[in-house]
Amino acid sequence: MRARQLEVFIAVMRAGTVTAAARMLNISQPALSQILLHTEDELGFTLFERVKGRLRPTPEALEIFPDAERLSAGLDGLRRKTTDLRLGRTGLVRVAASPPPAMAILPRAFTAFRAQHPDMLLRSHSAPIAAIVDMLRAGDASLGVAMDDRLPPDIEAEVIGSVGFACLLPRGHALQNKPELTLADLVGQQLISYRGNTRPADELVHAARAQGVALSPSLEIDVSISAVGFVQAGLGVALVDALLPWHQFSGLAVRPLAGGPEFPIALLTSRARALSRADETMRDDIRTACSAVVGEHSVKV
Repeated sequence: MRARQLEVFIAVMRAGTVTAAARMLNISQPALSQILLHTEDELGFTLFERVKGRLRPTPEALEIFPDAERLSAGLDGLRRKTTDLRLGRTGLVRVAASPPPAMAILPRAFTAFRAQHPDMLLRSHSAPIAAIVDMLRAGDASLGVAMDDRLPPDIEAEVIGSVGFACLLPRGHALQNKPELTLADLVGQQLISYRGNTRPADELVHAARAQGVALSPSLEIDVSISAVGFVQAGLGVALVDALLPWHQFSGLAVRPLAGGPEFPIALLTSRARALSRADETMRDDIRTACSAVVGEHSVKV
């Protein structure tokens, strides 16, 4: 399967119709259909069945799709690297981070780095931890920052700090009169918090069980930043990481969670890839920035 065939196959798998896939790739429908038919002819088996105007993947297509996505991601990374080399961007530092450290830690780290290296290109990726791991493995990022240190063995996780939880209340909420809240205070509230099988959700479950409290979110989220709009809309009280600069959002009252658990802030690197001198400098700046942010948070609490 050639690169263009791979691109068409993935687009059709994601879009479900020739029309939508052609629009995604900015090519004509006849051209896309021709590439798809030629791909199936070369492979010797059918990739899609035509059912009521949609393309239903065959078992063979479903079997090869995960590998196709991995190959496509690798090709995309290669294209970006060759573009960087062609444009002379050899001085490039790429950092992938989950949203809380991306908003709270990276601005400080990048400011310190830029002061010493004003001409070097910086690239920031905001992504969930699974995507960060993939980027580190593919070389699309040299450094990662995430709020979890339970990583695969090929990823080194250096814990550079820890952070607790905060409660986000709609303005005027009855609990706003308290300077800090406990898990017991949240019993009976419409709770907005992390979906199950994530690191913060696991920490909260263990802490609630230890304190004899039963918490059950009525609205689950994948990333903490998404809680802002829900709280502003009055949908409940959010229990989220305390790292994000929550006070910058209007319509919220922010209170620390007292006696709650903490989870780590980890600096991630691939054990299979060496860091450049610029990467090592950025790593030091991230450590320093994290220490400063966590220290300020401890003073506020």
